[in-house]
Amino acid sequence: MSRYLLIMKIMRRKPGALVPLELAICEAAAALRTRGHDEFHGYQIAKTIGDAAESRLLTAYGTLYRALARLEKMRLLTSRWEDPEIPARENRPGRRLYTLTALGDAALRDAHRAMEGPARARRRLAPA
Repeated sequence: MSRYLLIMKIMRRKPGALVPLELAICEAAAALRTRGHDEFHGYQIAKTIGDAAESRLLTAYGTLYRALARLEKMRLLTSRWEDPEIPARENRPGRRLYTLTALGDAALRDAHRAMEGPARARRRLAPA
């Protein structure tokens, strides 16, 4: 086993915690939904994250697709392949379409609350 895999095997995160890229994906998915796009594909989410000035999170598209797979495994996203007739008609490859689930919405709200919690506590502790 390579040294990198040993390190990755040892690293753990808190259950339910999102890493920054996963959080950015959920935020971008929620933003797309408010614009009327319930489903999104990988390039669309990458563009949305890049437009939000968080492109530093995407070192490679492989990073994005691994994060999408993790979010799907955590049931924060669902996915399906688009109807094969659409890419055939448009002469392009098929797209996997993702949707933010209700559990994904809840995880996003929890992550935002967790980020606000320490900031509120610090404000209360600061001298007046």
